[in-house]
Amino acid sequence: MALTKWKSDKDVATWSPFEDLVNMQRELGHVFDSLFTDFDANGSFVTQWAPHVDVMEHKDAYLIKAELPGVKKDDVKIVVQDSVLKIKGEKNQENEEKDSNYHRIERSYGSFERSFNLPTGVKSDKIDATYKDGVLTVTLPKAEEAKPKEIEVKVS
Repeated sequence: MALTKWKSDKDVATWSPFEDLVNMQRELGHVFDSLFTDFDANGSFVTQWAPHVDVMEHKDAYLIKAELPGVKKDDVKIVVQDSVLKIKGEKNQENEEKDSNYHRIERSYGSFERSFNLPTGVKSDKIDATYKDGVLTVTLPKAEEAKPKEIEVKVS
């Protein structure tokens, strides 16, 4: 015999299919989140993470901005190889204080790596990176032939 949750008249009157869809979406989100979650030595959940990035194109260059809060500059490496730019690094967990008990740990720690295929026409020898206020900005200058050229239309 299957058990079914009882719905009172109030529940039936306020039921909507939209609410069921939202609940189903939430449950699927939990399932997918659990696929990317590991346990640490203490049995706590540790979520694998990668920094969020924005990729922009300007007239003279491409920009990649990566959010790296709590990551030290020395813990970030940028490598270009075979037309692929890789941003690698590690975010270390703070040392636990002996007089403190954590009730919740939600921040993610560990190593990360993001890879980006470089578009043709990028001057890979002129790539520049700056790091300020937890945001890494990688500038990928375009070669002259890759920059858009405006052609004047002549009237005859």
